[in-house]
Amino acid sequence: MSFQWLESLAFADSMAPAIKELYGGDKEKEAEALTRHCAFYNTEPQLGCIVNGIACGLEEEKANGADLDDEVINSIKLGLMGPIAGIGDAMVPGMYLPLLLSIGIGLADGGNVMGPIFYIVTFLATVLAGTYYLFMKGYQMGTKSVGLIVGEASQRVREAFNLLGAIVVGGVGASYVSINTILQIQTGNSDATVVVNDVINGIFPRLLPLVAIIFCWWLMSRKKMSALKVMGILVGVSIVGVALGLF
Repeated sequence: MSFQWLESLAFADSMAPAIKELYGGDKEKEAEALTRHCAFYNTEPQLGCIVNGIACGLEEEKANGADLDDEVINSIKLGLMGPIAGIGDAMVPGMYLPLLLSIGIGLADGGNVMGPIFYIVTFLATVLAGTYYLFMKGYQMGTKSVGLIVGEASQRVREAFNLLGAIVVGGVGASYVSINTILQIQTGNSDATVVVNDVINGIFPRLLPLVAIIFCWWLMSRKKMSALKVMGILVGVSIVGVALGLF
């Protein structure tokens, strides 16, 4: 796993058994399907299994001759992974696990072995049952949604998922990208200085992070650079900026 791919290769590996069964030993089609699911992917794994189910349903329809292209399948995955990650992170590690741990710790107080046993058994039982249910629901949704995806409303559905994916990526960027400049400009002959970062944020809050995100998008989409090369450029810009007193 890397920051460039995160869960993408694991997702493709989880799809491998279904792909082998669907394409019946056709190595070329199997390779195309696995490559299709190697696109960037990252979500909460317990609730996120519904996306795996949807992807299996879509792959089944594609193998049966449905007019589904790679963009549709990846757009659905990208559009769903963000909202599911937000809900799943809040519910599972943020709420459910602490609840189980508090009960287990209470039982283990004084050396009762039932504390860790309760936590392990309850977590595994509920997660296995929940993920199976969500996967099967996702599979049913995947097979039944093909008519909508390739029908008259296909363009609107595709645009909606693309827009949702863009909103998710934009929200992540706005939340986690932080760039500030320490540049100050002295005004006239007085000792007063203007803090450039405050002026920029006063006119357009978080403008510098937006510029950085657009710059990275331009490098990857227009110049076809890999994420590793873009990261190298950002490191170089950061070093130069610090040396010049900009950051």
